[in-house]
Amino acid sequence: MPSRDDAKDANSMSSEEIVSRFRTPCSPLLVLDCRPREAYAASHIRRALNISLPASIIMLRRLANGKLSVSSLFSDPESKELFLKLWKDANLVLYDSDSRDNKVFSTLLQRLHSEGCKVSCLQGGFDNFKSLYPEWCDSESSETSLLGLMSLRISSVHSDVRQLDSGLSDCSATTPPLPVEILPNLYLGNASDSSDWEALERYGIHYILNVTPNLPNTFKTEMGMKYMQIPIQDHWSQNLFNFFPQAIKFIDEARKRNLGVLVHCLAGISRSVTITLAYLMHELNIPLNEAFDFVQRRKANVSPNLNFLGQLKDFERQLNLSTCHCLNSPYHEHCSSIGSTPDSAVHTEIWT
Repeated sequence: MPSRDDAKDANSMSSEEIVSRFRTPCSPLLVLDCRPREAYAASHIRRALNISLPASIIMLRRLANGKLSVSSLFSDPESKELFLKLWKDANLVLYDSDSRDNKVFSTLLQRLHSEGCKVSCLQGGFDNFKSLYPEWCDSESSETSLLGLMSLRISSVHSDVRQLDSGLSDCSATTPPLPVEILPNLYLGNASDSSDWEALERYGIHYILNVTPNLPNTFKTEMGMKYMQIPIQDHWSQNLFNFFPQAIKFIDEARKRNLGVLVHCLAGISRSVTITLAYLMHELNIPLNEAFDFVQRRKANVSPNLNFLGQLKDFERQLNLSTCHCLNSPYHEHCSSIGSTPDSAVHTEIWT
């Protein structure tokens, strides 16, 4: 496995030089961000392409041994196309967060060198660049938008009267590491989880439901891994409702075979959460507000966008879950008689 010493032997480029090259380009410059996808989405150097690889020993060995091409690591087709077009002639600059030891960075650097790329390291990494030139950093706000269930102030109506069976426990106040187990053999996660072979093996995950149009199904050719892909963007115009029956059937198939199923999108907070909520509503026979509270106690940052929330409300009406059906659910104890509906925590002015 390559070490960080390889980075010391490589050419380096300062933050000042990168900005200067952007302002007065004299030759093609391709900047590659090898941090996790979520970090890239939050903030990255303008024009940088994300080339993310999980810190999995198996994946790193594949890349180092040439069994995995660098171009296959781009989740965005446009970024992949641009890389394939320019990599032979452009000057490449690779960066991670800082200058500390990073196996992913070192392996990518070694692989780019071996493929004949003219590659340099960014001095001080992204953190240093952002401190010097914050105006030259961009972010992707769509995936991490706070619009969604949290903005509707959905809360537990009376959590003390609805308890899970002894096989399930509440999460701590902080969000646990992903993927998060929602029900036995049902996991909720993000893009990194879907390409972490060691984690998938550890949790016995053999089914992956990919709720994105462009993230790759990394292990599609691996024995025993089954995929379903829902090509939906996290946008108000998208319709997830029509995919609920197929997704529920896919999750059911995995759980009935006692195999793990991972539901993921990019960040694991909107699209994948919407599918998971729909499954809980159908499987546990509970309305949206209870399903949301169920998931939020395990993963604190869930936040489907308003459009998906509306589709879940439609699904709730289709399932006739507008009143409490928890008496029929094996996952809940007998509910006390209360004067409000399970949806009373949703501020109704949002829907009028």
